[in-house]
Amino acid sequence: MELTRLIVKGGVISPGELREIVNMAMDQGLEALSFGSRQDIIFPKGFENNTPEKIGKHHFVYPNEKSGNNIVSSYVSTDIFPNTTWLTGNKFLYILEQFKEQPKLKVNITDPKQQLVPLFTGHINFIASHHEDYWFLYVRLPKWDKMELFPVLIYSWDIGKIYYEIEKVLQEEPDTVDMIFQLMGDLDTNNRTIDQPLKLPFYPFPYYEGMNKLGIDQYWLGLYWRNNLYDLEFLKEMCDLCFDCKIGKICITPWKSFIVKGIPKDRKLDWEKFLGKKGINVRHSLLELNWHLPVATEWALNLKTFLVRTLDQFDISTYGLTFGISDYNRDGHYFTSVVIEKNESPKDLESIKIRDTFNVLHAKNFDPNTREYIVHAQDVDKLELPNILIELSKKYFSELSNSVLEFQNTSAKKEVKAQDIYQCQECLTVYNSEFGDVTQGIEKGTLFEHLPEDYCCPLCEAPKDSYIKLTETTV
Repeated sequence: MELTRLIVKGGVISPGELREIVNMAMDQGLEALSFGSRQDIIFPKGFENNTPEKIGKHHFVYPNEKSGNNIVSSYVSTDIFPNTTWLTGNKFLYILEQFKEQPKLKVNITDPKQQLVPLFTGHINFIASHHEDYWFLYVRLPKWDKMELFPVLIYSWDIGKIYYEIEKVLQEEPDTVDMIFQLMGDLDTNNRTIDQPLKLPFYPFPYYEGMNKLGIDQYWLGLYWRNNLYDLEFLKEMCDLCFDCKIGKICITPWKSFIVKGIPKDRKLDWEKFLGKKGINVRHSLLELNWHLPVATEWALNLKTFLVRTLDQFDISTYGLTFGISDYNRDGHYFTSVVIEKNESPKDLESIKIRDTFNVLHAKNFDPNTREYIVHAQDVDKLELPNILIELSKKYFSELSNSVLEFQNTSAKKEVKAQDIYQCQECLTVYNSEFGDVTQGIEKGTLFEHLPEDYCCPLCEAPKDSYIKLTETTV
């Protein structure tokens, strides 16, 4: 189903902007809006194309348009869930400001220490490293078979420049990954050598609903409605309350919900009264919050309701797991621990009413960041699904201690014949033979001793003899 969408850059919107959107929707007689998996706003009952004067700076994507790729960010997780110490909310906002033009590709800008926002569902994925203001870059353009790691770390203030260069290069239809990386490497950017691989610690999926403490004198509120139809009158009054409390941002999650951060301690009661008067439930179980469904798809919502109620009757714990429901021919990549795919009905039997069948898959080690999915069951009836999910839940908990270690090892391990690491004593820049030095045309796997004598530090231009050896590893 094609729906009108509003692009919300990074999933961050001000109360004023949301109030404008709500007013526009109400002017068209709408009663509710929904949230999408890429932190966008969706109008489930359509939205008429307004004049440019009414739309203002808002970027609407109407049915059948192809320009609707959003920037996903984990700004929503900062301060409330585990995070990389240097990656603050303000830093996210500064980076998002670099994107002046609407991207033509899907972009993810994320912290690897949080589990609320997926890391690898974009075409261009920037993931924070342990070095302050430097990011790993994983690229998987629409026609690529696999994801590729850019061989150096990207500086925070070069992220926009790097992205738009990729977009420009893509228009020229480059033949190879190496060609794209070479053209990107020719840019005047402040890159840094990769001295250790990306490590993705495993954290269970968080409970993100209700009123929760934020520091000493503030709270944050997570709101989830199981039908993903957020009443416009409610949103309008909530925006007014945000204004009154001087709250500047509202954050959309990829789970069809949103979070308000920075509620003053002395206004907590006002928010609780507001929610109570509106009859808002903020006590859903985690079993409900960890599902990803296509928007405005009745069969998927009905299936989720059936599965949640059945699992609840059996008192099954799914803590740490996430679930997704999709069509068999879904375009894109999953980002849940367990996926339930609805099979297509045989075309030659379309005139006959037959029961739907489903496939069940789970991510390797039940961690969607592995991007590898294993088929657990095929062509099963709806009534068989609860027992299969219970079986998978038990399997997850029985393997939990092993899966964390295995996943960390596979993330850190890289097969190379030999690897040596040297460090510049002037500025502490590291040369790692595993990654080479794309800024100076040094190929991956080139040992330090094989570098040309005139090689110099890419950051401070110190000569080769300024480097000292740190480690040597043979795998």
